Amino acid sequence: MKKLFYAVLMSAFVFSCGSKEATKTVENANKKIGVVISTLNNPFFVTLKEGIEEKAKEYNYDLVVIDSQNDSAKELSSVEDLLVQKVDLILINPTDSDAVTSSIKRINEANVPVITLDRGANGGKVVAHVASDNVKGGQMAGEFILEKLNSKGKVVELEGISGTTAARERGEGFNKAIEGKLEVVARQTANFDRTKGLEVMENILQSNPEINAVFAHNDEMALGALKAIEATKRNILVVGFDAIDDAVASVKEGKLGATVAQQPKLIGILGVETAKKVLDGKQVEKYIPVDLQLVK
Repeated sequence: MKKLFYAVLMSAFVFSCGSKEATKTVENANKKIGVVISTLNNPFFVTLKEGIEEKAKEYNYDLVVIDSQNDSAKELSSVEDLLVQKVDLILINPTDSDAVTSSIKRINEANVPVITLDRGANGGKVVAHVASDNVKGGQMAGEFILEKLNSKGKVVELEGISGTTAARERGEGFNKAIEGKLEVVARQTANFDRTKGLEVMENILQSNPEINAVFAHNDEMALGALKAIEATKRNILVVGFDAIDDAVASVKEGKLGATVAQQPKLIGILGVETAKKVLDGKQVEKYIPVDLQLVK
């Protein structure tokens, strides 16, 4: 009789443990992460999304991905949609570091943790920020141009979307590197866009007969600028930022001078890894840097 009692007791214990494990698995599977991407009309952010999806699948998380289409108003409405869907955490790649403050504060009000990717937020409470060291990247680009021009010449800076940390920090690093050595003859925004980069560069070329180099805050603008330059058959060094496939191929062909390589997929992966730590109740670093390198 005692043997039967212990057998029943052990069976109940095993069933109980199994139930706990099953419950734990179900709980993990039910974790839902909202993802707001500034635009999916850019290879860099498509790759970032792929990194997020890969890691989320490994952790068995549900994902809801929304494209802001570079529109801050759509970004805010996307965040509100995610909050209605009761997501457990939000990963956001801001369209604009100032404008995203409204979205961050709305997320804060709902007591949902939020992590920024690639671009930071200038307001609200963010658990962590995962990004490349953009200042260092801009400095690397500036130093490369200095080397190629023997520290003499006239340069153009094509800026990204005004208000983004990426544009501000890349420009900061670049200008720090060339200060007092190279003359910036034009500095204009081209909104991180290839077509806009082409148009802006065409205008700059018309009004500046002497240009030795161009630094663009991203490869899309760099490739647009390169196309404009090729049409004039002028010999101008162009350096981009992000190392998207088109840019790397252009460097290998000897057209684009160089590009600063970010790792967008790794940014996405680290974003989800950080999210898991937060959801598991662990402490995380406020800033999680991702390594850069110069492709030349």
